[in-house]
Amino acid sequence: MRRRIVATTLLAALVAIGLFGIPLAVAVSQYYVTAERAELERAADGYALEVSADILRHRAPDQVPATEDPTFVAVYTPAGAQLAGAGPQTLDNADDAVRAGGVVVADTGDELVVLVPISDDGTVVALVRAATARTEVFQRTVLTWLGMAGLAAVALLSAYVVARRQARRLARPLERLSATARDLGDGDFSIRAGRAGIPEIDSVGESLDSTAVRLDDLLARERAFSADASHQLRTPLAGLRLQLEAALEDPETDLREVVLAGIGTTGRLDRTVTDLLALARDTPPVRDAAAVGEELAAIEQEWAPAFAGRGRSLVLTVEPAVADARLSGPVLRQIMTVLLDNAARHGGGTVTITVRDAGGALAVDVGDEGEGVESGTDVFSRRSPGAHGTGIGLALARRLAEAEGGRLRLGRLRPAVFTLLLPLEQ
Repeated sequence: MRRRIVATTLLAALVAIGLFGIPLAVAVSQYYVTAERAELERAADGYALEVSADILRHRAPDQVPATEDPTFVAVYTPAGAQLAGAGPQTLDNADDAVRAGGVVVADTGDELVVLVPISDDGTVVALVRAATARTEVFQRTVLTWLGMAGLAAVALLSAYVVARRQARRLARPLERLSATARDLGDGDFSIRAGRAGIPEIDSVGESLDSTAVRLDDLLARERAFSADASHQLRTPLAGLRLQLEAALEDPETDLREVVLAGIGTTGRLDRTVTDLLALARDTPPVRDAAAVGEELAAIEQEWAPAFAGRGRSLVLTVEPAVADARLSGPVLRQIMTVLLDNAARHGGGTVTITVRDAGGALAVDVGDEGEGVESGTDVFSRRSPGAHGTGIGLALARRLAEAEGGRLRLGRLRPAVFTLLLPLEQ
């Protein structure tokens, strides 16, 4: 690219110099010819004044005045015979000069010639010829042309220097943009294009930065969806598998009930995937309004056996004033699944679910009798699922609550109590 910029600039400079220099060179040549003819005419006029008295008395001039070399001055009769001076012995174009009656330019191949008549009462009585070699004019013209060529060379050199600097100024940010785009294609979405101070290039850099941010956000959402889906689906799928395996081992199991239970579980899994996709894509989740009391009672029945198997109990308390309040059932189920799973894994003793009115919002307190949370621990930070005490679940639950316009916070450290605030359906 740099070579193309330099080559284009030099070509433009050459064209400009040619368009300006060639006519100027022709004008210079014509100027020197015209100036030399004017000089010859002045020399001829001066000599004519000096010898006119002798010519009018019909006497030959005694001598020719000295002139600057290489100008040659001579006086001729109207018939073309030389009377005095330096020049050819006969004047071939004397008749033309006599008929013209004025100054005549009579250039030959090698000389510039001017003829000035000497008149007596309108009659040409003599001709003064002044001449100089064309080589003198040509030498002066060539010297001027060489000076012009030198100036043209300086102009071209200046154009080359400016073109190199401009090419470097334009090429460097474009090369950086190319490297940035290459790194972006290799998966480095933290890369950012520098600013060059050139609006057009900076606009491309801003677009590239925006693309990197969007791609980084998209991949982060995809990774979050994968992790969230893995976390939220692992326990239900394990339960479904255990349920099916138990049905196979017990020949007296009512398969219809098992199938219906499995269909219910897969339906909940489908809603889970739908909610997680909506969260990952920043689209509003599907709202399936349900009564708080009924939804939490179903959740209690689902989780009570799991806690009983660990020698623990699950207690649900719902204030009558909010038992019939309606909110998004799938979202409540997803968040409660995270909180109860967290209590089962990291808590101890009896797990309590308390539902109360929080002044226009629904408050759900989930607590246990375990050791609680150490002071200064951010339980909502997103870490590896295998990390002790924190991980994907609580971070996901908080995001689900915020997506519904609610909040999830740690109300008490020891023993731990999580409080979920959700707006009620109108």
